[in-house]
Amino acid sequence: MTQTLPPPTVSRPARRRSTWPAYAVLAWAVGYGALRAGWLAAGAPSFGPLGTDLVVVTGWWSVALCAAAGVVGVGLARARTWRPALAGAAWAVCAAVLLSCALLLLDVVGFLIGDLSPAFTLTGFLSRVGAVTGALLLHAAALAHVRRFRGDCGDCGRTRPSGGPVPRWARVAAWSAVAGCLVRLAAQAAVGFGDVPLTRGLSLALFEVGFLLAGVLLPLALVHRWGTVWPGWVPLLAGRLVPRALLQVPAAVFGVGLVGYFGIGLAQLAVETVTGTFDPGDGRYPLAFFWVAEAGYWVWGWGLLAAALSHHRRTRRPCPRCGR
Repeated sequence: MTQTLPPPTVSRPARRRSTWPAYAVLAWAVGYGALRAGWLAAGAPSFGPLGTDLVVVTGWWSVALCAAAGVVGVGLARARTWRPALAGAAWAVCAAVLLSCALLLLDVVGFLIGDLSPAFTLTGFLSRVGAVTGALLLHAAALAHVRRFRGDCGDCGRTRPSGGPVPRWARVAAWSAVAGCLVRLAAQAAVGFGDVPLTRGLSLALFEVGFLLAGVLLPLALVHRWGTVWPGWVPLLAGRLVPRALLQVPAAVFGVGLVGYFGIGLAQLAVETVTGTFDPGDGRYPLAFFWVAEAGYWVWGWGLLAAALSHHRRTRRPCPRCGR
């Protein structure tokens, strides 16, 4: 009579190196928080016509947000068991920090097309980059906590397998991003393009080309094979793997930027609509235009982020120990 032995368990040692992002969060919170407190106490530098470097979470609230990040960082560093509330708090603070940096989207677009906004200031830009750095460290710390205590592998700590086919939800997300881009174009077509199409110099031409690439080509590349392996009609590169960063970086940057910036815009628009305080300006763009255009941008951003998440899981190198 043979005895069936239970399958061996996979050890999940708590690796010391997985806690470094949490300590980095604490260091960032102290440094960046002290900078913002100093600006508030002694006077901030000029931020140009906008008068601010951050939005939504400003003033002493931004210092409080840094303090909250530091507390969460200490908690993640000292945790010895799985703390879902702590991970959730980390991502909530991370989202709040990213939201406060919504103006960074305008900076990035300005750099890409070589035409910075008149409201751009170097100090404001560097401040927003500093805030985003803290948000990235918070995300890394929360992810390390999840992998440390919820992953089955002591090497990678992943909770999901790599590779596999493109899931249906990812394709829906990609086409939703395309639809959001096209809705934005349709809203512009409804009110007229005026002198917009390629008549205001090279910078606008680059913007229009980039707009279509990020709104149509990028989302579809994230969910189709030709976004993973260069197709046969691409000279010199046919059959080679497409670098993951070539798609992941712009998808993440523009996805987060669109969701944050136009999320704030939609919230403001909702308040103005309800209170009747919407200012039509010269009257060229009616209220309905802003609702359609900004909603299109917002859907575009969420679609990019979801498609990028699927692309990341499918194309990352499997762990040599567990195969994930």
